[in-house]
Amino acid sequence: MKDRTNSGWLFVLPAAVVLGMVGLIPLITVVNYSFFEIFILDARFWIGTEWYADIIGSDRFWASFGRSALFSALILGVQIPLGIAIALCIPRNKLWVGITLVIVALPLLVPWNMIPSLWLSLLNPESGILGRVLPVVGWPSDWKLSIPHTWAVLVVMDVWHWTSLVVILCYSALTTIPPSYYQAAAIDGAGPWQVFRFIQLPQLYNVLLMAVLLRFMDSFMIYTEAFPINAGGPNGATMFLAVDLGEEIKAFNYGPSAARSVICFLIILIVAWSFSKAQGKLDERHPA
Repeated sequence: MKDRTNSGWLFVLPAAVVLGMVGLIPLITVVNYSFFEIFILDARFWIGTEWYADIIGSDRFWASFGRSALFSALILGVQIPLGIAIALCIPRNKLWVGITLVIVALPLLVPWNMIPSLWLSLLNPESGILGRVLPVVGWPSDWKLSIPHTWAVLVVMDVWHWTSLVVILCYSALTTIPPSYYQAAAIDGAGPWQVFRFIQLPQLYNVLLMAVLLRFMDSFMIYTEAFPINAGGPNGATMFLAVDLGEEIKAFNYGPSAARSVICFLIILIVAWSFSKAQGKLDERHPA
């Protein structure tokens, strides 16, 4: 019989070509630009790794890196436990499952560029619902001048938008647990915490790694949602890596912005590789 094991590549080839055009070629172009001093695209001068040395040695880069890392840590610290808790609370009745999942997934349907406009409208002290209610509990009308309040808006906004993804991933994993496991736990007199610790949590390991990786990559490079809220303010307190990179691009600093893009790409690549290795070790410990 003729070997057809390689015929699957014919179906993958169109996607690989498109991915190369929209991903690989722009990446090579950016890497190329990062080694040049560029006044205009037709006038470039080779400077080697000078931009990389300047960026790595600058306090500005490390400050924005710290803000991005802190924001990602806050996001993961809220969204992962909250997503697990909501997934565990979803009713098992078939009718209510569908309704609940649709409601939970609604924030994911909102376009990224509309999210900051939506929240700024809600926080408007004259016309927004939150803008009229929050001052009762001490929320200032000039919250954009306050670092803690600006950070609170960004964190709550991101939690509202993306916790649904964690919920859906966790619920999909929970539905694969055989009913016999719960029956055995009930016979043994296991409480809710024991059921979660020894039955549900092991089933969530793989999807939680995926959720943490996806949410880290997106939150670490947040721009579309963060910049319209306060444009990196107040006093640069929300000048994340992507926002800082956006300022370089707007200033037409092609070489430095290209080098910043490559550094951010390498950071994400290292984190993704680390998660891939962790996934492999997890599969060895908990084989399917």
